[in-house]
Amino acid sequence: MSETYTDRFLKDVLQRARKIAIVGLSSKDTRPSFFVGRYLKLRGYGIVPVNPAYAGTEFLGVPYVGSLEELPLETDFIDIFRRSQEVLPIVQEALERLPNLSTIWMQIGVVHEEAAAMARARGVDVVMDRCPKIEYQRLFGELRRGGFNTGVISSKL
Repeated sequence: MSETYTDRFLKDVLQRARKIAIVGLSSKDTRPSFFVGRYLKLRGYGIVPVNPAYAGTEFLGVPYVGSLEELPLETDFIDIFRRSQEVLPIVQEALERLPNLSTIWMQIGVVHEEAAAMARARGVDVVMDRCPKIEYQRLFGELRRGGFNTGVISSKL
């Protein structure tokens, strides 16, 4: 799998997102999903943490839900932190349940061609094997060429 996404496409996807369901979001602050969830929340996105192991608890003040069945209908973006072989039923359920769904995003290392084709056939944009946190930072000027933010304002690169 070697899909190429234009910067314009990725930026459009991230700019139009409003309510992001993060499937597999961990409350452990050492997990990549924790960093992504925290980052997206700090950037003003409405997030819905989805993880049956944490149902009834909160992620940074936002209640976890145990399944996609509990997602608000206005959810328009699904970010999947699950193994590739677990993606198809997630995508199928999201397509059936969420009338405003516009994006399925699969995290780094997560690829499922059949699920992607199914979503695209319904007019839903798909991004695979990428991280929205990394792409946001890259596309909206938070990362420099070296891959880090120095916090120093400069005209030099």
